[in-house]
Amino acid sequence: MANQEAPRKGFADALIRLGEKHDNLVVLDADCAKSNMTNLYKNRFPERFFNIGISECDLVGTAAGMAVAGKVPFANAYANFLTGRAFDQMRISVCYSNNNVKIVGHNAGTSAAQEGATHLPLEDISLMRSLPRMTVIVPADAVEMEKAVEAAYYHEGPIYLRVGKLPVPIVTKKEEPFKIGKAIKYREGSDITIISTGIMLDESLKAAGELEKQGVSAELLHIHTIKPIDKEAIIVSAAKTKHVITVEEHSIIGGLGSAVAEVLSENQPAKLRRIGTNDRFGVSGKMDELLDLFELRAHRIISTANELLGHRVTS
Repeated sequence: MANQEAPRKGFADALIRLGEKHDNLVVLDADCAKSNMTNLYKNRFPERFFNIGISECDLVGTAAGMAVAGKVPFANAYANFLTGRAFDQMRISVCYSNNNVKIVGHNAGTSAAQEGATHLPLEDISLMRSLPRMTVIVPADAVEMEKAVEAAYYHEGPIYLRVGKLPVPIVTKKEEPFKIGKAIKYREGSDITIISTGIMLDESLKAAGELEKQGVSAELLHIHTIKPIDKEAIIVSAAKTKHVITVEEHSIIGGLGSAVAEVLSENQPAKLRRIGTNDRFGVSGKMDELLDLFELRAHRIISTANELLGHRVTS
């Protein structure tokens, strides 16, 4: 079994490392610093940490003001409240004004499972992707999260970074390059393209390996940047395989699946199936239970691949 670590830990580690180098990095939180692990930054740099309270709109507005003053603010809150309640502030004070604010949505996806259905953000990527000038990054694990945080700091402009709370398998490597807007190819293939984002890279790797045993050559692209998406990588792969599956821990409406569908429909038509949460809300439970409930597992990717290729699907 692969080693596991919470993406929020990778986020916190990278933030502290950057804070030691750059005194213009400030961290803001909406009264959930312990859960978000931004308390570690607070302990190290108390003069550069600001608890705005349970007020996501003020959090984003204050961060925008700090950006105007020359700081590089990372504004942290639970993803469901942050992207929902503070959407107007992100639209006007951050994106319209093109301020250099890093919006960090914590407790993302199924990692919020035990906190209740209302706390499950399954629409956050869709909301953030709709905003002009907003870059949207969804790392796969704690290792890639560290690289994403560093890239976010050096990127000039608004960013939305999605951070999970609970431990997930470490499937990326420290030596792998990370560049905003560039996909990473994990497997070469000729029959079908699997495109994953976030923690679904782990299940996609398992599925691709099992498909190979079944005689299906699956190409695997990991898309850590939903916007701007790597159109070239998608087009080249789809032109080769003619069959594409997207896999995300998010609604299939407006997320990775929609982004890939847009690229394909305008540039390289191919047969497409989207795997994610359908048009529904989450429920309470444990993370593994929700991943099972939503069928965000390798077996679904495998059966979808066989169905898309016209193979007889067996149980």
